[in-house]
Amino acid sequence: MRTAHHVETVRAAEAELMARLPEGALMQRAAAGLAAACCSLLGKGRVYGSRVVLLVGSGDNGGDALYAGARLARRGAGVTAVLLGARAHGAGLAALRAAGGRVTEDPYEALAAADLVLDGITGIGGRGGLRPEAVPVARAARGSDAVVVAVDLPSGVDADTGEVAGEALRADVTVTFGTYKPGLLVDPAREYAGALRLVDIGLAATLPSVPAAEALQHQDVARLLPAPGAESDKYRRGVLGVVAGSARYPGAAVLAVAGALRGGAGAVRYVGPAREAVIAAHPETLVHAGPPEKAGRVQAWVVGPGLGDGPGAEVAVAEVLASEVPVLVDADGLRALDPDAVRERSAPTLLTPHAGEAAALLGTDRADVEARRLAAARELADRYGATVLLKGSTTLVAGPGGTGPVRVNPTGTPWLATAGSGDILSGLAGSLLAAGLHPVDAASCAAYLHGLAARRAAGKGGPITATEVADALSGAWQDVREP
Repeated sequence: MRTAHHVETVRAAEAELMARLPEGALMQRAAAGLAAACCSLLGKGRVYGSRVVLLVGSGDNGGDALYAGARLARRGAGVTAVLLGARAHGAGLAALRAAGGRVTEDPYEALAAADLVLDGITGIGGRGGLRPEAVPVARAARGSDAVVVAVDLPSGVDADTGEVAGEALRADVTVTFGTYKPGLLVDPAREYAGALRLVDIGLAATLPSVPAAEALQHQDVARLLPAPGAESDKYRRGVLGVVAGSARYPGAAVLAVAGALRGGAGAVRYVGPAREAVIAAHPETLVHAGPPEKAGRVQAWVVGPGLGDGPGAEVAVAEVLASEVPVLVDADGLRALDPDAVRERSAPTLLTPHAGEAAALLGTDRADVEARRLAAARELADRYGATVLLKGSTTLVAGPGGTGPVRVNPTGTPWLATAGSGDILSGLAGSLLAAGLHPVDAASCAAYLHGLAARRAAGKGGPITATEVADALSGAWQDVREP
């Protein structure tokens, strides 16, 4: 599992570790890892004679860049430093010069010929984008043919929130130290980070056990997914109730049921007006005219996809929320949501909005939610006392109350932005709720498998449909369980 910690936490852990180490040892560890990453990016046998430019600010990231530059210079690289801060790290600058590196007053000539650029302009405490004097240099670096490597994080992005409030330098690779920072995992900052490489500097022992954010990997999902045993029956595997679809949107019901069946539910009970369409597509489904409480026993409900905006949607949501089993509310069901009704439930509730729906629930606009995704997910989870799966370019899962680490989903593809894909996700997450997973785990595993299935469906890249995503779920499940 990838874990990420806030800046304040990282600094406290670094201070504790530095108190036990010789002066400067921690920065040397970071610089050694950074230099090794640069060597691998330049390629075997290409360090000698390569041209490296260091963009150096006043902070420790500038010192890391200078020391790493000195190591590269000792291996035969031509290293040029561009000093962009009010002051440079004195010992690091001396080390660079002693190794044969130089400082230039003209950054543009050096950048035009560079093979690799090290971005050490701002540190993890930077806020509000690049300073005006650094912007033209950053643009020249990005416009060159060089590989841009960010030191700890790209300059101009917020390490804690992932916000980009101004100009930032987009990296091809980010080499981060000790632990990931939340902003590296969450858009819009994630887009600026490129490929991530973590350098171990011995910080693990001084970091708290509970991170600010975390991202599951194959083995984490495999450990959480339910697996039937020899004595399993459909009830032990979980029965999911689905209230979805309408005369106008029968396909939403078909797709939600598809996600549920591919998600491992022992049985799916469908309640709604799209019964004929559901049975035609999925004859194994148990259908009922309603109301939900008369449909039979279920271990969880999904309500909302394709219900429309009529009064029937409000009634359906209220009836399902009155049950004593976990409930997932999506799409049109979110419009009819009463915060008090959710908070007063004795059973868990999982909300799955996209950015526009989250904005409506929070009383803000979509752009605000997309700019501060971490804060929006936590705020929604706190306001409703529910688990929140915030869909989007970075899908996030926040636990009830907005406390604890936020799960960041690392899988997916832009081709997943297609009609009906959210309905598949709802059914999939609902089936995992019915199987007994905690809502945070159900939402996280569902998002992971959903994104993995989309990648499989897209193959080498190309348009996909929601149905193709559903069809690829079994393969994604096998990829996770038997990598």
